[in-house]
Amino acid sequence: MSRIGRKPIVLPKGVDVKIDGSEVTVKGTKGTMKFGIMPNIEVALEDGQVAVKRANDEKSVRAAHGMTRAILSNMITGVNQGFERVLEIIGVGYRAQMQGKNLVMALGFSHPVEVVPPEGIEFAVDGPTKIIVRGIDKQLVGQIAANIRGYRPPEPYKGKGIRYAGEYVIRKAGKAGGK
Repeated sequence: MSRIGRKPIVLPKGVDVKIDGSEVTVKGTKGTMKFGIMPNIEVALEDGQVAVKRANDEKSVRAAHGMTRAILSNMITGVNQGFERVLEIIGVGYRAQMQGKNLVMALGFSHPVEVVPPEGIEFAVDGPTKIIVRGIDKQLVGQIAANIRGYRPPEPYKGKGIRYAGEYVIRKAGKAGGK
């Protein structure tokens, strides 16, 4: 049996879970999220906890069991606390600023890079070199942060580029025989 899938999810105060057939709706202080459950997976609400059970031991059902529990747990955390990813910009002349809700970055290109936030995502800039991506959907927050990092990933020689906060970039020595 799945070790993740069999753990019940404890509901914090202020979070409501409604199970309607094959759809689960999670409502909290930060918003509402919906998730469609696969066949052979059952979600039940018991004593203020959400339990995920499976019908059989087929490989695909076992995989979906743990995944469903993890997604539901992330939804409950998201509508209660939210998620955020912090990105750092390193490089001379590289900076970010807000224009309304949009994020505008100068990354050494001939043009500024403008990122429009999708619904459910909000950007914040803490100084010219720190970008914060916030939202209630963990997958969407991570994907938008990865897209922003993809505009100028950190390069291995000088370390310039956009990186996640705390990310370690392996540096290369560069040319050694030129002296």
